Amino acid sequence: MRIVPALALLVAALVGAGAAADPESAAPLQPWRLVKEYPHDPKSFTEGLTLDAKGRLLESSGSYGASELALRDLASGRKLKSVPLPGRDFGEGAAIAGDRIVQLTWREGTGFVYDLDLKPLRQFSFNGEGWGLAYDGQRLIQSDGSAVLYFVDPQTFEDTGHIGVHDGGTDIYNLNELEFARGRIYANVWHSDRIAVIVPETGVVESWIDLASLQERVPKPAGWDPQDNVLNGIAFDPRSGHFYVTGKRWPKLFEIALDGAAAAQKP
Repeated sequence: MRIVPALALLVAALVGAGAAADPESAAPLQPWRLVKEYPHDPKSFTEGLTLDAKGRLLESSGSYGASELALRDLASGRKLKSVPLPGRDFGEGAAIAGDRIVQLTWREGTGFVYDLDLKPLRQFSFNGEGWGLAYDGQRLIQSDGSAVLYFVDPQTFEDTGHIGVHDGGTDIYNLNELEFARGRIYANVWHSDRIAVIVPETGVVESWIDLASLQERVPKPAGWDPQDNVLNGIAFDPRSGHFYVTGKRWPKLFEIALDGAAAAQKP
């Protein structure tokens, strides 16, 4: 896989959330409505989220010494099965690619491959940081916190291409957890309450999903850290056409429906 230039990471760190929150956004807001709330494990530092073919929630969680890959019952949030990562590894994005699950680590340069019941199959190495991961039916799509998304061969884990993500003339940095649905890439933007809806052929942000109002529905216990416990986690259900979203250590998971085409309103 790729080697991320140190300069690119420095630029991402310096520009960061400022570029993600540009008030001159060219893309409109996507209207949405809340369908239902579900319990979510408040200990899970969510880094990857998706649904499997059986309707189970697959969740990759981070933090050193607490990272794991877990299958959960969607309705109750109950853990059905899990695999812990070695204490040296910080779990990041995960995706289901055919009959396999692929999981990234943050700075360790190690990826893990499992079968659909979480049986470990193999490991692989990659360069740069691992953040989010999605699968479009042919390619893995990987983020590394920059304004670039990388397309990766799911068999060899070699890069096959990349796109720069931008809203008008503004590059969008801090691209984090990813989901592919309806021919678009949905990307959490770290330290924001918004999801970018990205055209994979061009990297253009076609619309934004602003989920700031969900913050009011998230119970915040004593010691809650708003800088760490941010929105992160997008799973799409092709049966209902709805999305499930949550955040790091959020005690709730939200089912939302996107209503119609993007609105003319701007973020």
